[in-house]
Amino acid sequence: MSHDTLSEVLRSVRLRGAIFYYVSYGPEWAAEVPPSREIAAAVMPGAEHVMEYHVLTKGDAWAAVIGQTPVRVTTGDIVIFPHGDGHVMSSAPGLRPTPLDVDWVFSTRNHPKPIPFSVGGVAQADGSHPAPAATNIVCGFFGCDLRPFNPLIATLPRLLHLPAVAHSGGVVAQLLHMAVAESEARRPGSDAVLERISEMLFVESLRRHVERLPEEDTGWLAGLRDRAVGRALALLHEKPADDWTIEQLSERVGLSRSALHERFVHFIGQPPMQYLARWRMQLASKLLLQSNATVAAIAAETGYESEAAFSRAFKRIVGASPAAWRRERVRVP
Repeated sequence: MSHDTLSEVLRSVRLRGAIFYYVSYGPEWAAEVPPSREIAAAVMPGAEHVMEYHVLTKGDAWAAVIGQTPVRVTTGDIVIFPHGDGHVMSSAPGLRPTPLDVDWVFSTRNHPKPIPFSVGGVAQADGSHPAPAATNIVCGFFGCDLRPFNPLIATLPRLLHLPAVAHSGGVVAQLLHMAVAESEARRPGSDAVLERISEMLFVESLRRHVERLPEEDTGWLAGLRDRAVGRALALLHEKPADDWTIEQLSERVGLSRSALHERFVHFIGQPPMQYLARWRMQLASKLLLQSNATVAAIAAETGYESEAAFSRAFKRIVGASPAAWRRERVRVP
């Protein structure tokens, strides 16, 4: 893939991250985290979709979406809940969890981050980071847009577990070391640095996830890895405003029209031209929010010959006219 399709998607859906908590746990503990929608306004104001993640920096634990089978995690492992599910973290499966106090999350939302705290009687050292304990966990959040079109999130499992053995070169450990140093120093720009570190952690997690996908797996990330589908996606993302046809795309990819259609649908779940139309709406939505460009100018930039044609396509896919969608999204709460 000469064109970095994944990076472009992450930019378009406005990925951002934050490291929120350093948690110390005693020998026996359990905590229940509510669905991210209940705390999104406190941890990621303005984010349409919020995902929580945990990095185990010391000890062992169990992680589970509420009501599902728990997964064992150990030092260096990353656990992400891509769909924002309520979940349980515990020292052993089956322990009765203590739900996270949602009011506390909102009351501390303006505190300097990361916030250190302890569970299970573990003494705090100097307030800068957790004291030695049986288990230490770094907790944070990722935020992004889901609408009009985010092809990435739907392809991820409800619980994404990345064992430490998959982290080549100790990248995760290096990122967390940087995060600790920044949080303790509290120099100008530390908040921005911590956000970038969290985003880098998400990208590193996606890379490891793709490397571990079974050969028979389908979905957008698996499609990126496929030679033909990955090439088709790269072409569409590189020049989305071009007047693509399935014939032109199949010729560039090196497959027959029918073969490309079949393979693209197998991995991505929709035909190439339908995917392109939805991706154009995602690009258009970003321009509507982040620029003062007219609807006519945005129509031209995303490959439509007229404002009317663009508006019809936008309303069909998004459910509202471009102007109405812009007004709704930029409305001051």
